[in-house]
Amino acid sequence: MSRKILITGGQGFVGRALVDRFADLGFQVTCVDMIDQPFREDVKFLKLDIRDAAAVKAACAGMDSIIHNASLVHTKHNREEDVWAVNLGGTENILAACEAHNIPRLVYISSASAVYEGQDIENGDENLPYSSISQAPYADSKIAAEKKALAFSGTGATRTCAIRPHVVFGAGDRRFIPAILEKAKAGKLKRAVGNRDKLSDFTYIDNLVDAVVAVEAQLTPGSAVCGQAYFITNGEPMAFFDFIEKMLVQMGYPPITGKVPYWLAYSVAAIAEAIDTLKGGTLNAEDGLTRFAVRYMVTHHYFNIDKARRDFGWQPKISLDEGIRLTAEQIAVGET
Repeated sequence: MSRKILITGGQGFVGRALVDRFADLGFQVTCVDMIDQPFREDVKFLKLDIRDAAAVKAACAGMDSIIHNASLVHTKHNREEDVWAVNLGGTENILAACEAHNIPRLVYISSASAVYEGQDIENGDENLPYSSISQAPYADSKIAAEKKALAFSGTGATRTCAIRPHVVFGAGDRRFIPAILEKAKAGKLKRAVGNRDKLSDFTYIDNLVDAVVAVEAQLTPGSAVCGQAYFITNGEPMAFFDFIEKMLVQMGYPPITGKVPYWLAYSVAAIAEAIDTLKGGTLNAEDGLTRFAVRYMVTHHYFNIDKARRDFGWQPKISLDEGIRLTAEQIAVGET
């Protein structure tokens, strides 16, 4: 009999890819999300607010495994209560449901930003401590949630682990790549921020899904993955705007030739955040213009993925260049 698995945030970019893969593998998949848009007949869809503890508990009954992917990605310094309620409060509700129903497995989709302090990270591994300073409500809440999820492992019937991807991309993305293309179409992406000498990691969506599938299968008693966190990337560090340029060129746009000083970009982002805060704060509308995002563009942040290779035999199968090509081709097909 196939195992029953519940995937939170299953209507988003990463969530939908996870739903498709686990369903294709024969799992009995339940997709929960605040959006109610069923996209395949062999999956059960539930409209659910992760902040509703009773609804979460009811949805998780009878599950063999949970992939907790739902989160609110918001790196501005506003709407903090909303961010914490979803990212930490929602995770606490999932953990309570796991305890109530003795659910054997939980994979928490975390973020590499859990260890980022605004300074260079070069080939960082899982021995890096959590960030000790506040970078943004998103990063802070993801740290708190990951800590709770990992500490929960083995306290009862549930074994947990955390996956930390970094800059996930691919066709179906509704934030990162669309924002790039929108600016390119408007002729507003002709300059890079900084000197393009700092390297970043990127993660093609299929490689991330491969990792989640592999680690979920290993969440068994005595496994090395229990209670552990793993960086998951393509393992091919590249300057942030070199990646952007490769994507643009693949889509038929001209290369990036100019440069904006970091101090100017950071100042513009700070002003934009201040104006947004005065208006009450907007969710899911960052467009790359936050202080957190600008700092990311001008610091090294790439990670060692050997622990994932060693503990659950995962290896990125699709290279960065191939991922860029596939993304561009699939977007082009969708636009025709």
